[in-house]
Amino acid sequence: MTETKNNKISFLCWTLLVFQLSYLQAQKYTLHGFIEDAETGEKLFGATVFDVQTYDGTITNEYGFYSLTLPEGEKQIKFSYLGYKEIVREIELSDNVELNIKLTLSNELEEVVISAEKGEKIQENTQMSSVKIPISQIKSLPTIGGEVDILKSLQLLPGVKSGNEASAGIYVRGGGPDQNLILLDGVPVYNVYHLFGFYSVFNADAISSVELFKGGFPARFGGRLSSVIDIRMKEGNNKSFHGEASIGLISSKAILEGPIKKNKGSFMVSGRRTYLDLILRPFIKKSFRDNGENGVTGYYFFDANAKANYKLSNKDRIFLSFYGGQDKFYLRNEYNYDGINGSSGYSRTKADFGWGNLTSSLRWNHLFSDKLFANSSLTFTRYGLLSAYEGEKRYGEQVYELYAFKYASDIQDLGVKIDIDWLPSPHHSIRFGGNAIYHNFQPGVLSFKAGEEETGGIDTTLNQQKINAAEMYIFAEDDWTISRRIKANLGVHGSMFHVRGKNYFSGQPRLSVRYLLNEKSSLKASYCRMRQYLHLLANSSINLPTDLWVPPTDRIKPQQSWQAALGYARDLPEIELSAEVYYKEMKKMITYKDGTSFLLVTDSWENKVAIGNGQSYGLELFAQKKYGKTTGWIGYTLSWSWRKFEEINFGQKFPYKYDRRHDISIVVTHQISKRIDISGTWVFGTGNAITLPQGYYNAMPVIDDNGNIYEAGDIIDYGSRNGYRMNPYHRMDLGINFKRQMKHWQRVWSLSVFNLYNRKNPFYIYQDYDYIQQKNVFKQVSLFPVLPSFSYAIKF
Repeated sequence: MTETKNNKISFLCWTLLVFQLSYLQAQKYTLHGFIEDAETGEKLFGATVFDVQTYDGTITNEYGFYSLTLPEGEKQIKFSYLGYKEIVREIELSDNVELNIKLTLSNELEEVVISAEKGEKIQENTQMSSVKIPISQIKSLPTIGGEVDILKSLQLLPGVKSGNEASAGIYVRGGGPDQNLILLDGVPVYNVYHLFGFYSVFNADAISSVELFKGGFPARFGGRLSSVIDIRMKEGNNKSFHGEASIGLISSKAILEGPIKKNKGSFMVSGRRTYLDLILRPFIKKSFRDNGENGVTGYYFFDANAKANYKLSNKDRIFLSFYGGQDKFYLRNEYNYDGINGSSGYSRTKADFGWGNLTSSLRWNHLFSDKLFANSSLTFTRYGLLSAYEGEKRYGEQVYELYAFKYASDIQDLGVKIDIDWLPSPHHSIRFGGNAIYHNFQPGVLSFKAGEEETGGIDTTLNQQKINAAEMYIFAEDDWTISRRIKANLGVHGSMFHVRGKNYFSGQPRLSVRYLLNEKSSLKASYCRMRQYLHLLANSSINLPTDLWVPPTDRIKPQQSWQAALGYARDLPEIELSAEVYYKEMKKMITYKDGTSFLLVTDSWENKVAIGNGQSYGLELFAQKKYGKTTGWIGYTLSWSWRKFEEINFGQKFPYKYDRRHDISIVVTHQISKRIDISGTWVFGTGNAITLPQGYYNAMPVIDDNGNIYEAGDIIDYGSRNGYRMNPYHRMDLGINFKRQMKHWQRVWSLSVFNLYNRKNPFYIYQDYDYIQQKNVFKQVSLFPVLPSFSYAIKF
């Protein structure tokens, strides 16, 4: 009995010993830290960290943080980032290790090739339908008026359409401009255009990274149907002071960055303003004086970016970001004349038309543990429009006539959100969090005053009712390495919108899967559902500031969509290839009914809109060369996009205005030497779909109650909505940069030619009468001929 008992005890001891040895054998530890630029101290987003022996790895998040859990023992860990020299560290992993890495820019082009090939390759990444363009490459492309534009660069990607010629409008996979979630440091920007859509509000000098998502949206993003454009501002150099200033045909700008306290905190401030109004002001004033008047008129835009960050401790850092921008057209005019009965007369006119954005965010990064990282934010964004016109006439001291007009609209958001990164193992990268937003909508206020002083005239104010709303969402996603061949991103986005006592709820699944065919190629698939609670009432195809943001109501439901995509990715020497097919359906979209106007505020906007659906599908091909002296890409899109509204086009579906069957872009940059680089782009697109009269017929005469006969005139038959195509659009641009390094600063001359071969591309088409042929004809208006431009910049 005793022997049996001892045998049991021995067996139990051996079992415990084996379990303990197994546990020790499987003991794992975590390597974590931040990766930053060695020269500036800016954190590097998307840097790659992996074990050379096992290929287990991870990438840094938006704030440069990484965490990698591995079995104990000696490890070779490689750290790399596009355009930087890679670093390999020998590490004895017998405990949790904090290791912050500083990567150095590679000055030799050959070294760029070597380091770039070691990062996460396109065939290995779970994410599909997304593209990153380095800011350095964006700044090297040809420009219009010497002004680098981020959104115009994104238009050169497959699946992304531009609006009218030279417009910065973005239309992604058949969606509208309101269906793009454009984030600046995590804060939505509602109107992203200067100069009626010809330039975007983003100053490229103040931007550190740009990433576009066209589909397969990660669960952390929500609130729009068609795309996410995630733009991050520079943090500033925490080592030393640096600056840059430039002057071009359109605007001048400057940026300054430096440490608040060396290696602890930094700041960045930038500003930009157009100055044609200042240059032309003397000539305009002279023109008014020649007409016996005293006046001036002009247009300008300006914007400013600022950002500061400070390291409170090894686990805490705070960030403060700000953007403010404004467009303004103005007119001031006054003159004297002879009044009634010999009295002197005086007339004054004043007009202002302005719009602008204001965004700000306060963020706090906290490292709870070597595997748990949190980012908490307080955000504010506002977009407002004001149009005002007033005038008066005096005879002597008496106000004889007085009139005034003012129209204003506004949207404001105040939000709080938290994002948490949890990295329990190399096979799971988990992210979860939530957001709460308080919306304030003011669709439109119109005040009008007119009449004579003696009679009192008209003095009234008309307005749409102010609307307050609350929006909340939570999300969770896991980037899960299931096996060497299979990797998936699984997520869910749940949201709620409360407005006028009505609650809308939505659960949106997100799925992306990658299957590795071999070391060089993979198949990818994605599926996602999206819900959008905001609508944009647009008056035309031009990105006008009069377009209004409105919420869903008990009558107008939220927009929704689902999208599926299937893709193939392959990595060739120095070139990445991808091919994707997609299908997307959109529901509950709104547009103005025919003949309505945003200025008619006497009636609710809900009564002016039609509700309908959309559908788009297509094929996208993309070949990109990221490394070496010559870089660039070739993109091709074959696509269809449709709309259907019961109250428009007799309820029949019709092509979306920016339905383009074929879209091609070729982008090439080449570094001739360290001092000279050259770039060129060529684009081709099927013409926009428009509606034109198809014919005329005489209406029956009208007879009134007294027997009088009136001719009704011709009735125009417009045929099918968007049933006519403009001529195809194509254009070539060239740019060249000359750099010279001085003792303490660098100067850069940039020369560009827009529309090199002077293609007369269609801007719009109108109907006219040809008296020689005696018939109606259509005439095309083209906007830009060949257009050279330059800019001069100094960096110190």
